[in-house]
Amino acid sequence: MEYETKIPGYSTGDPTSFAYPTARQRWPVILTQIIDDAYRSVSDCDDAEKSAEGKRIVEELAKLKYEVQHDRALTPIRDDGNEDVAIYNEQLEQLGNPTWLNVPWLYSECYIRVNTSFSLSTHWKNYDVFARQKIKTFGSSRPAVLELAARYKDLVGQLRAGKDKKLDEEAEKILFMEMCEICLWGNATDLSLLTNLTYEDIQKLQGSEARKAAEKNILVNDLAAAYDLLLAAKKDGSKKERRVDIVLDNAGFELYVDLILAGYLLSAGLATTVVLHPKSIPWFVSDVIPADFGALLSAIASPRHFYETPTEEDLLQDKTPEPLTDAEADDLSFLFQEWSGFHGEGQLVLRPNRVWTYPGSYWRLPHEAPDLVEDLKESELVIFKGDLNYRKLVGDASWDPTTPFTEAIGPLGPGSGLNILALRTCKGDVVVGLKPGEDEKLRQTEGGGGDSGARKWAWNGKWAVVSFSKGS
Repeated sequence: MEYETKIPGYSTGDPTSFAYPTARQRWPVILTQIIDDAYRSVSDCDDAEKSAEGKRIVEELAKLKYEVQHDRALTPIRDDGNEDVAIYNEQLEQLGNPTWLNVPWLYSECYIRVNTSFSLSTHWKNYDVFARQKIKTFGSSRPAVLELAARYKDLVGQLRAGKDKKLDEEAEKILFMEMCEICLWGNATDLSLLTNLTYEDIQKLQGSEARKAAEKNILVNDLAAAYDLLLAAKKDGSKKERRVDIVLDNAGFELYVDLILAGYLLSAGLATTVVLHPKSIPWFVSDVIPADFGALLSAIASPRHFYETPTEEDLLQDKTPEPLTDAEADDLSFLFQEWSGFHGEGQLVLRPNRVWTYPGSYWRLPHEAPDLVEDLKESELVIFKGDLNYRKLVGDASWDPTTPFTEAIGPLGPGSGLNILALRTCKGDVVVGLKPGEDEKLRQTEGGGGDSGARKWAWNGKWAVVSFSKGS
């Protein structure tokens, strides 16, 4: 593949890679959930023509699951009129028509774009097969949502009252790092890994106590360098407009914490505009699309209705949700007013781009999306959220773990004009920027992989890296 790193990538055929259990165990579970969701919507449909078309889509999804499980060859993606189809199919041909259980992991995970079955339909074009699951998981994050809403309201109140002026720069830096770490660990609710967790398990991944306990698990932490960059731009009197971009990952609670970070950056004056980059189509599994903003804002605009209406699980267990207190409802309404106001003033901008669902790594961006790269150069800082964005930044290649991040991101590194910050909880094999001997030490921890040849410690989201690259 031209423009990609020449370091070999990870494959679903490699027993030492997380790609191996992903293709054989995780993907079938996720595809079953997708099929169940589509089947449920089709069953609820009264329109005969729409129902018949929906049943055909369910059959196509079931066929995809069968092909994955039985190691069939990947077939060319059907043309739905979008420019990325040719890119996928050209790369598939270059790969020599591989089978599901022996194919580059990055390509194949991007290829599972079940949206094609919907985009080619008449009645289901805009259906998001993940929407129900995304908003359900946000609902299950209630304790952390309420905690952060109260924290955010208090913080903004202090900033606006000018109390922040009493803080020295070191205290301001600590506040910035805390907000970014909230944003980092919000990725712990990636739905693609939470196929079997209960609500209680999800809640344990969130909240201030969990964040404090997890601080020691940030293996690389370049937040101070990112803060210094934004502070210098703020102090530079010539920079009246200062933009921060966030390339989003998952919807639900993670989108909520991304908006918390965006609102903080604007309120603290570390940015005058925040540009959010969602996906253009529903994508595997819980990635943000523009409609997810509406769903999230709707939930916090009417928090009592959202949190006090019994879910299907509540009804089955004959449970009644705990009512919100007046303070909790006020905190969430405050968030709605803040974020709606920023959006209305043009300070909080959505900018989807089909490029984010292309099959290759971000090493290709200067060639595949030169206009996007030029636009991102206007930003003081481009924050890439989540595991897949990190894997794409470094080419999902089997780098030596001591390789500097600035080297592993290739053409987006120093000299590119892009200031990049990656916030990533580790849920895949590739990791860079570690100290010598650190990977070996982590492999010897319980469940870390030992002498198996597998970097299992990096598979479960327990560890994180926050990596920075200055573009100049």
